[in-house]
Amino acid sequence: MKKLLVLFVAVFGLNLTSAQTEIGGATLPNTVEYGSEKLTLNGAGVREKFWMDMYAGGLYLKNKSGDATEIMNKDEAMALKLHIVSKMITSERMMDAVNEGFENATGGNTAPIQAEIKKFISFFEDEINKGDIFDLVYLPERGSVIYKNGKESGAIQGMEFKKALFGIWLSDEPADDDLKEGMLGKQ
Repeated sequence: MKKLLVLFVAVFGLNLTSAQTEIGGATLPNTVEYGSEKLTLNGAGVREKFWMDMYAGGLYLKNKSGDATEIMNKDEAMALKLHIVSKMITSERMMDAVNEGFENATGGNTAPIQAEIKKFISFFEDEINKGDIFDLVYLPERGSVIYKNGKESGAIQGMEFKKALFGIWLSDEPADDDLKEGMLGKQ
């Protein structure tokens, strides 16, 4: 009986631990599904500010890649999962950070997608709490679909918006250099 229990733990325990990644106080699944799309964790990291962890983020792709420009320009399913790990992140701070992120990702040229940015920012108006999880999912047939704690907040059409959205974390001026490197699997 003892041998059977050890065998059970060894076999099933390995499967459980390999199904997720721990980073920055958050647990990220190694695979996710959105509709019929199955995506794999490409890499993960932590957004830090003043040496404090703000959120853990993971990039999910159909096929692993370390090329940020290719990822931003690719018209295929992908996702960003953001786990809020700090009480310091408020709705107002998140909206300000997202605005700054779009400015950086577009080289200051947000005018062509201003309406889409305004809609996206509205998804962060509700209170944000430590433990909240945001999924920013790009599905070619729907556009960028935003979820908070598993509940869909809305969708935004357009490839230019998708490029800028993923550019917040993957452009030449990302939200956090170390987080970008982690998401690209380079850490």
